[in-house]
Amino acid sequence: MAEMVGAESGELVRAEIDVRVDPLTGHTSRILPNRGLMPPNDFDLEAFAAENQERCPFCPERIDRLTPKLAPAIHPEGRMVQGEAVLFSNLHAYSSHSCVSVYSSRLHYLPLGEITDRLMADNLSTQVHYANAVMAADPDSRWSSINANHMLPSGSSLFHPHLQGIVDPSPTTLQRQLADVPAARFDDYLDTERRSGRRYLCNSGTVQWLVSFAPIAPAELRAFVPGVASPAELNDALIAELAQGLTITLNAYADMGFESFNLAMYGAPPGTAGYPLNLRIACRSNLKPFYRSDSTFLERLHWEGAVDLTPEDVAERIRDRFRT
Repeated sequence: MAEMVGAESGELVRAEIDVRVDPLTGHTSRILPNRGLMPPNDFDLEAFAAENQERCPFCPERIDRLTPKLAPAIHPEGRMVQGEAVLFSNLHAYSSHSCVSVYSSRLHYLPLGEITDRLMADNLSTQVHYANAVMAADPDSRWSSINANHMLPSGSSLFHPHLQGIVDPSPTTLQRQLADVPAARFDDYLDTERRSGRRYLCNSGTVQWLVSFAPIAPAELRAFVPGVASPAELNDALIAELAQGLTITLNAYADMGFESFNLAMYGAPPGTAGYPLNLRIACRSNLKPFYRSDSTFLERLHWEGAVDLTPEDVAERIRDRFRT
C-alpha cells in the first residue's frame, strides 16, 4: 500500500500495489493501479513502413544480395526456406550461432492482426530446422532459443518483421534459471493455475497456455510444452499447435490496441529430464511522439516487472479466443 497527500485536496490518498513472486524463478513483479501507462496507438505505422521500405535488406529485391548466408556445414544452400519464410545468418550475431528468419520477404509491414497460423508455423519451422542443423554440426551448442523483437519499439534494429534464433554452448540467464527449476515445481505451478482458473487459458492439445501470474512485461502470456526440452525437439504437430496459440495471442494484442511484442522460447539441452519447453510473449508500448517506454529502471536494473495491466484482466480479454 502506497500513501501520499493529494496535491489539491491535502487529504491522504492510498494506492494498492500488488507485489507478486514468480513461482518458478522467484523474481518479483509489481501490479500497479491502472494508470494508462500503455496508451492506444495513434501513430501511422503503415506510413512509416513505406518510408523505410526502400532501404530494407529483407525485401524481395534485396534479400538474396544483402543478407548473409549460413555456413555450408549448417546448410549447403545458404538459406532455409519453408513456405514464404526465409532463414539466414544474423549479420549482428548474439551467440556462437545466430540466425534471422523473415515471415515473408514480401511482408515488410505485418501488423499483429494479420499474422496467420501458416505464416507463424512456417517461420517457426525454419527455426527448428536451424537448431537441429547447428546441433548436428556443433554438438557443444545445446542451448537453443527462438525470439522476436516485432516492430518498434520492441528493440528491433530492422522494421521488417522476423524471428531470431540463438544456439550456443552457454545459456542466457533465464534459460539457466528455468533449467534449474525442479520438475515438480513446474507441475505444481500449472496444477495451481488450472485449479484457480483466473489466469489459465487452455490446454490446446499438448501445449498449456496461461497469463503470467508475475509478469515481467505487459500482457505477458506463458506456454509450456511437456515432454519437449528444446525447440530442436519440436515436431510438425507441435509447431502447428504453438503457431496457432501465438497467432491467437497476437491477434488479441492487436484488438487490445498494441502493435509490438517480444517473444522468447527458452530451450534447455535436448533430452533434459522434467523440463517443459517454456515460452513467454508480451506486448510493448506503442510507437508515438514522446512515447513512454514500458522498460524502466525497475525492469532493466532491478529485474522486476511493473505493469498496470492486471494478469486477471488480460486473461478475461483473451480466454474465449483459446476456447473457440
